[in-house]
Amino acid sequence: MDLLNEAISNIKPLNKEAMDKARERQNNLTKPAGSLGVLEEISIQLAGITGNVINEVDRKTVVVMAGDHGVTDEGVSAFPKEVTSQMVLNFINGGAGINVLARHVGAEVIVVDIGVAAEINHPNVINRKVKLGTANFAREPAMTRDEAIQAIEVGIEVVYKEVEKGTRILATGDMGIGNTTPSSAILAALTGKPIDSLVGYGTGINNGVLDHKRKVIEEAVNMLEPDKNDPIDVLAKVGGLEIAGLAGLILGAASRQIPVVIDGFISGAAALVAGRLCPDAKNYMIASHVSVEPGHRLILDELGLKPTLHMDMRLGEGTGAVLAMGIVEAATKVIKEMATFEEASVSEKNG
Repeated sequence: MDLLNEAISNIKPLNKEAMDKARERQNNLTKPAGSLGVLEEISIQLAGITGNVINEVDRKTVVVMAGDHGVTDEGVSAFPKEVTSQMVLNFINGGAGINVLARHVGAEVIVVDIGVAAEINHPNVINRKVKLGTANFAREPAMTRDEAIQAIEVGIEVVYKEVEKGTRILATGDMGIGNTTPSSAILAALTGKPIDSLVGYGTGINNGVLDHKRKVIEEAVNMLEPDKNDPIDVLAKVGGLEIAGLAGLILGAASRQIPVVIDGFISGAAALVAGRLCPDAKNYMIASHVSVEPGHRLILDELGLKPTLHMDMRLGEGTGAVLAMGIVEAATKVIKEMATFEEASVSEKNG
């Protein structure tokens, strides 16, 4: 808990002076003010995060947190639990969607076993296993409060090590069969929104399984009564280890003044937890895309974030986030490399 409290205490409001200078520079570049839209907004946000008008994001890292979920015993997913560990090895071998897109934007993929329900011994997997998957929260709390805090702090520690190695921007990634179920439960518990409005098809379940999934979540939330005013209690009762780890990742990035690009629904649930633990952490988040999972848009609305991309994606792994890293890098290049009106000897508009 000491590391978590320390990280939160180090998260500061955005640097308004740097943002004003970035906005002034954007308005003096050879274009109509505001004409590059979100690219301008991102460059101004980055200035607030780092305190520098000109920023580089040449060292990009996506952290994929992997964990299993006992609630899959209730038949809420189209895939068996064993796929989680199989996909972790796929990540390491470079064959997954996240590997392809990370190579495309020049990002490094870091894989963390924070709770896979199988032993994975591979030198390229960071073994920070808190336990062999969560318990079935349809029957009992997913984990203890101490385990939830431990998982959050794993995320913080992973970020700190990556920042020490020179990472300038982070992306959140996840792997865990069944993890749209705890993500939906977290969202329901924290917001009180109707279950039917936030539970989707996940990996591709049919309508019958969807109805069952909604029932499982609703009954679990009613039984366990997670405290909406205590995000750690929500995580412990109906969450996931990889979700807790990603919440820590986000808090750790914010505490080190590093921008963090948020992926889809599972990462969004983690971002919501992080935002509830420390409202200032929201300022360090960049929403990559909006998933086809219905709960994701609700999460972005809750956080006050605007998605950068609309791609109908729902894979997870960090795929949407690394795609958006390319947009963030473009934003840094515009503010750095475009000429001002004065530099280009171009007349500004009258009035």
